Amino acid sequence: MSTKSNPVITLKGAHTAIAAAEARAKEIGVPMNIAVLDSACHLVAFSRMDGAKITSINIAIDKAFTAAGHRAPTSVYKEAVWPGGPAFSIWNSNGGRFLTIAGGVPIMQDGVVVGAIGCSTGTPSQDEDVAKKGVEAVEKTLKPRMKL
Repeated sequence: MSTKSNPVITLKGAHTAIAAAEARAKEIGVPMNIAVLDSACHLVAFSRMDGAKITSINIAIDKAFTAAGHRAPTSVYKEAVWPGGPAFSIWNSNGGRFLTIAGGVPIMQDGVVVGAIGCSTGTPSQDEDVAKKGVEAVEKTLKPRMKL
């Protein structure tokens, strides 16, 4: 019997993502809550910058949860979640953790989701901008996996 394992983000990778996201948040002047989850939606690392909104802690975590678990940025749901839309009320799924606000972005390696980053405190576009900087930084460090 053979098993196949999927890659997951490491703590070092999570710290790389957080450092880049924090740097971008400082550039735009918006302190953030930044969460990195693995591909199984478990928290790997978290940062609450000085001045980040306390009420945004769980939002950042749940944005990463949504991006990792659904393997898509949370921003893709913007048009689909309005009343009458194909994904209306999806936010009620997964115990209310499914977030459709921009700021959650998956981290990919060889086309496979290895984790996700979620950012919250700013506007949705600021949150997504900061999250993307974290993703870009960590994806640069990931090496292609050997095919078995």
